[in-house]
Amino acid sequence: MNGQIQHYFLRKRIETGLCYVALGIGALLTLAPLWILLLNAFKSNVAIIDNPLSMPASWDFQYMSNAAGQLNYLKAIGFTFIITLVSVALIVLISSMAAWILVRSKTKGANLIFMAFVAAMLIPFQAIMYPLIQFFDGLELKNMPGLILMYGGFGLSMSAFLYHGFVKGVPLGVEEAAFIDGCNIFQMFFLIVMPLLKSITVTVIIINAMWIWNDYLLPFLVIGNSEDKTLVLALYFARILAGQYGNPWQLIFPAVFITIIPIVAVFLFLQKYIVAGISAGAIKA
Repeated sequence: MNGQIQHYFLRKRIETGLCYVALGIGALLTLAPLWILLLNAFKSNVAIIDNPLSMPASWDFQYMSNAAGQLNYLKAIGFTFIITLVSVALIVLISSMAAWILVRSKTKGANLIFMAFVAAMLIPFQAIMYPLIQFFDGLELKNMPGLILMYGGFGLSMSAFLYHGFVKGVPLGVEEAAFIDGCNIFQMFFLIVMPLLKSITVTVIIINAMWIWNDYLLPFLVIGNSEDKTLVLALYFARILAGQYGNPWQLIFPAVFITIIPIVAVFLFLQKYIVAGISAGAIKA
């Protein structure tokens, strides 16, 4: 009997050890590109080509400063921040209200609209991008407001789906008590319901902010090589311009590094809400 118990615990320890080894390998594979990016952001073009895996001779911020100048970094990051902020605010506001109304409306029409939201998640952007761009061009909206409207529309379906599952967990009695106390529908939503959706709201914000911040294709199609560019577009056109004289690795690596810093910092700060929100929404969906 004791031998069987010892064998059981030995097997468990081996399984746990193998699990940690697998997770460690996965973590290394995930972090390796970021580590290579960090190393080469402080090197010259010759040093990068010679040995991209070696440590930099000095941690000099000269290359990042040069990359920031090439990208017109402050202007690009401000432009990207405005687009991301307004687009995410639009997505959160509309998707949360839509999900709340659809959950509380026990009708076939509400179910049909919700299924339309879900079905919209399956339509690839590439299938509609050219008709969409032509439509917005006809409305003279191939600019920042048009880009924000497009982001709001594309982010709406998944966000409404996440909110829909989470709103089901909000007790109806809380809303009924607020109605009895004299709250109108807007006060009920913004003062009672919305605070209870904090975790899923943070999840929706992070998912959409990361997508909008890092997106290349939609800004390229809408605003192209205009004076105002997002960070990713500025990085692309700086790479094209510098690439006329060879492979400008000493521009590419530091430029990519300073481009991803803001969104990575936000993600690390709020990552616990992402896991909690997605898990809760999936369980309640």
